[in-house]
Amino acid sequence: MTRKIADCRKYPSETNCSLAISGEEDEVVRAASEHAVSVHGHEDSPELRGQIRTMLEDEKVSV
Repeated sequence: MTRKIADCRKYPSETNCSLAISGEEDEVVRAASEHAVSVHGHEDSPELRGQIRTMLEDEKVSV
């Protein structure tokens, strides 16, 4: 299983947010959506979750 990551540092915001969320894709989409609503003031919607899903990247594993 490849873990996915959502990293706020890649997207400028007024709060200079540094949160990164990683896990299975559906977990990350759910947590990132909740974060986007509660911290960044976005409205929760299927469109928001779709946008987040398209921005996810595979987590790079250090060995």
